[in-house]
Amino acid sequence: MAALCESFTLGGLGPSGGVGLGSGLLALEPGPDPDHVLLTDRGRTATLFKVSDQKPLGCWSVKHGQILTCPVVCNFETREYIAVHDDKVLRIWKNKDINLDKVFKATLSADVYRIHSLPNGGPVVLFKGGGVRTLDVLLEAPQQEIENIISDEVIKWSEAFMEGQQPVLIFATEKDEDFFVYVQKVKMNSLHKYKLEQQEPSKPLHFTAYIKNKIITLLCLYSNDSVYKVLIPLQQNTGEEEQILSKSLLLNLSVSGTVLKGTSFVVLDKDHVAVLGSLATSGEESKECLTIWNTKFQTLQTSKELPLGTSGQLWCYEEKFFFTHGKVLTVIMYKCETSSLAAAVGKLKDNQTPDVSSFIDWNTLGDEELVVSFQSQQSVALKSESRMTLRSKRNTAAKVQPDSLSVGQLLLNLKDASTTVFEDELRQLLSKAQMPDLQATIGCVLTALINRCKTNPKYYPRNFLLQIVQTRDLSYSLCPDLMAVALEKKDVHLLQVCLQRFPDIPEEITYACLKLFLSISEAYLQRIDVNLESVVCYIDVELNNKEVKTEIVENGFNAELEQDIWDTQITKETHRAPDGEFCPVGPQKAALLNAVLHSAYSETFLLPHLKNLPAQQAILFLRYLYYLYVKCSEKINTTLPGTRSPTINQIMDWMCLLIDAQFTVMVMLPEAKDLLSNLHKFVRAQVRFYSELNKIEGSLRELQRLNHQKDSQTYSIEVLELI
Repeated sequence: MAALCESFTLGGLGPSGGVGLGSGLLALEPGPDPDHVLLTDRGRTATLFKVSDQKPLGCWSVKHGQILTCPVVCNFETREYIAVHDDKVLRIWKNKDINLDKVFKATLSADVYRIHSLPNGGPVVLFKGGGVRTLDVLLEAPQQEIENIISDEVIKWSEAFMEGQQPVLIFATEKDEDFFVYVQKVKMNSLHKYKLEQQEPSKPLHFTAYIKNKIITLLCLYSNDSVYKVLIPLQQNTGEEEQILSKSLLLNLSVSGTVLKGTSFVVLDKDHVAVLGSLATSGEESKECLTIWNTKFQTLQTSKELPLGTSGQLWCYEEKFFFTHGKVLTVIMYKCETSSLAAAVGKLKDNQTPDVSSFIDWNTLGDEELVVSFQSQQSVALKSESRMTLRSKRNTAAKVQPDSLSVGQLLLNLKDASTTVFEDELRQLLSKAQMPDLQATIGCVLTALINRCKTNPKYYPRNFLLQIVQTRDLSYSLCPDLMAVALEKKDVHLLQVCLQRFPDIPEEITYACLKLFLSISEAYLQRIDVNLESVVCYIDVELNNKEVKTEIVENGFNAELEQDIWDTQITKETHRAPDGEFCPVGPQKAALLNAVLHSAYSETFLLPHLKNLPAQQAILFLRYLYYLYVKCSEKINTTLPGTRSPTINQIMDWMCLLIDAQFTVMVMLPEAKDLLSNLHKFVRAQVRFYSELNKIEGSLRELQRLNHQKDSQTYSIEVLELI
């Protein structure tokens, strides 16, 4: 039994979408850790992503005019990254490196087709002429001559495995519509050439392979909508130059007259393959979809329609599918269980029937799709369950209680229920803390609430949603539409909590929250319940027109001595910093902006959005950041008091990012001139102050050393001159 589970977006493919792969995705490779993947675009950029957080950890680009010509890979032994640009130029770098012009460079003597990195075997380099070298051997003499093995043939695909301690490389080539397969044991320099059995008029479109018990199983997706299997033993008689490989039909990609035109596929286990392609039914327009097939019993296990289209590429790592869908890179998790005839035809027993909540993407399915997907996922298994239920009714004359229903069935039953019944049932569902898949259940409940909000604009269970977010360990990807609806409803309190608790919020949503917070009036915010714990310790909060001073000031500043000054200058809606600068926002808006400052982001992907921030909002935000910067500078440890207060690093990072995004606009606006001038003067004064401290650092250390050498019991007076 195999099934598709929840999905989420790893990033956009355009410059404004996040991943920056506007020219298309060249390849996706595993990163240094199981939760990391390396994305290489068809231009000059490679990006390292942490999949669970949906966040980039690093991004590297070759300079303009250069092009990455094969996928970037990770050397798992050294945790270094290896790239080839312009076919022959090899680059090697580490995480800490930023500028690829300054990293290791080697120019090779032949064009590289691909680099394969093996966890226990190191990187293996395959050249376009068929020559193979390990990276260590290649680096000993980068200009060494590389033999040309395949003459006029063109490499179409390659893969590498470990057989014991021996790296094994396999690649397929084409020449005059004939296809050849080469198998090379890298360290033994043993090469075997085979010819694929022809099958007119079809030809192979895509290959994949795996090795087991010293036998390579090569799977070929042909243009006749079939998958064929070829077995290649590693132990071969070296006397025979070329053998013809016979193939056997593994899978026919058609079900009840519907044919899947596959473009790429991957092996999931010994009985399951996943195929990406277009389903073509006579008289209907073809639809792109992702499918999982059982090769043992020749059955389609599950499928997911992809209406926005794909690039035809499919990757699979750590039980996750990766593919482009429209303008985003999508990740779908899957499950594969032991293959059995009952599972293949949907006749598993009731206790083996999985909960539909594990198999459906609750974030994208509407009510109609939910019913169809539910039926397709459970297939005949639900019919079997129904028959057993009927037999139980005949025996006991009792109804099936709601507690025995799966999450998916319960949500379907509640689709038309009244608001009160609907929320009560969902609360009962959440109260079952010992459920086997609590996270998936919470995701289902949130999605059900959001779907009802969409269908009924007057319905918005603010308190229920807030309770779920505050009491559960959630993430943005579990229900992406939640924050979108909160933005639409201008529910700033819920957005504040989401920003504080969700670790994987996309930069686009973070920007939307920032824009909303800056645009809402102070008068409106004073009527809204906002968590002020991040500001009460450094902003004077007025209650019933009476000032309450809660600030603890350090570093030589005494609020009591300055009280007379502030008493005549503080108004109802503004608050002064010790240097005379007003706090440009009230405490409610400040608390909301602090939540934005705490959210995780990537500068590369947030910068394009900040460029669209209206000029007046950008100036207001910069004024607040400047206010925080001055506040932090008052403290000896440059730390604001209070809970969840912004750190000096967060303030500086956002200030620099905002100025980078809005610099041209701010230079042109007269009202920004004084702000930029004051900021410049303040930073310059701090630089001078720290420069003076650095000058006496050596003298202070020498004084400390001398004090340690003196006898503390001897009285003396000494004069030390600090130079």
